[in-house]
Formats: sequence, structure tokens, C-alpha cells
Amino acid sequence: MYSHLLVTVAYDKGHDAGPVLEIAQALAAPGAQITLIHVMEPAPVFALDYLPEGWREELRAAIVADLEALASGMAKATALVVEGDAAHEILEAARERSADCIVIASHRPGTQALHLGSTAAKVVGRAQCAVHVARRK
Repeated sequence: MYSHLLVTVAYDKGHDAGPVLEIAQALAAPGAQITLIHVMEPAPVFALDYLPEGWREELRAAIVADLEALASGMAKATALVVEGDAAHEILEAARERSADCIVIASHRPGTQALHLGSTAAKVVGRAQCAVHVARRK
């Protein structure tokens, strides 16, 4: 059982946060802290001229609201939205918060990692704590 879990929540099409949330609750010790994290990656430079003003702030607010709604169903859960490279930011958040387990979904496998998504593969390879990978169904 873990005392502080960092749980990644992605908003890719077809991605369901349910499995990672269930796993986190099953792995959590009584009274454990659960941090739900989403990493907003930078928009491609070529797309910036086509996006409406304030789009990033609106998107961030919507993600925060959704994460807070997910967190409200769990004891001692908080929401965190950061920007940057997903694997780097997940690992940094785990280190800064002394998380003892990262729960991450595996999705969108590519040539870098045939069975894990590239973000999950990077997190597994570099994490200083336990990592639980939830397979996509």
C-alpha cells in the first residue's frame, strides 16, 4: 500500500480515467494522498495563429474543473495541471511531492515502445518510485 500516489489523467480521444483511478484507490493505504495530474503539452507553433485568443487559459480551467470533480470523489485527493513534456513533468511532480507510486495508463504505442506508450515507457525507465502501468483495454 502506498502513502502518496501520483495519478496521471490524459484527455486523449478514447482515453478513460476510470481504470487508473480504480487502481490508485486499490493501491492507496488508508489516509493516503492522491494527486491527479494532467500535463498540457505545448501547441505546435504552426497552429498558434489559428487558435482563438485565451484558448490555453480556457482549456486549463476546463481541465482543472474536471480533475477537481474527479478528486472530489476520493478522500485526500488533489488536482494538479502543469505544462511541458509529459514524462518530464510527471517525474518532476513525483519527486517534488515525494510520491511513492505513479499510476499511469499505457496508450498510443509507437516505434519507441511497442507495448507501452512512449510517455509511460519514459516514466517507467526513469522513475525513482514504484510505477503501476494500467493497460488500455
